[in-house]
Amino acid sequence: MTKSELIARLAASNPHLYQRDVERIVTTIFDEITDALAVGDRVELRGFGAFSVKRRGARIGRNPRTGETVQVSEKFIPYFKTGKQLREKLNSGG
Repeated sequence: MTKSELIARLAASNPHLYQRDVERIVTTIFDEITDALAVGDRVELRGFGAFSVKRRGARIGRNPRTGETVQVSEKFIPYFKTGKQLREKLNSGG
């Protein structure tokens, strides 16, 4: 599901809201999650899962095309861990 499909589905299930308002709500939620992760916070949505940031240290890598070694800088990557209710729903077949 894409962001626009999510907005369309939410707008259809909430006819009392304008689509532009639903779009603003969804965008605001995503922006808040992004901002929290950017400062190193953890975002937990009970029953759905938790977003956090993991640190990948600097290391020496290898260019697969040339075989030469390259320095790979430190990176911070987003990480998602599913919640118990989501896992149970996925594994129950629906």
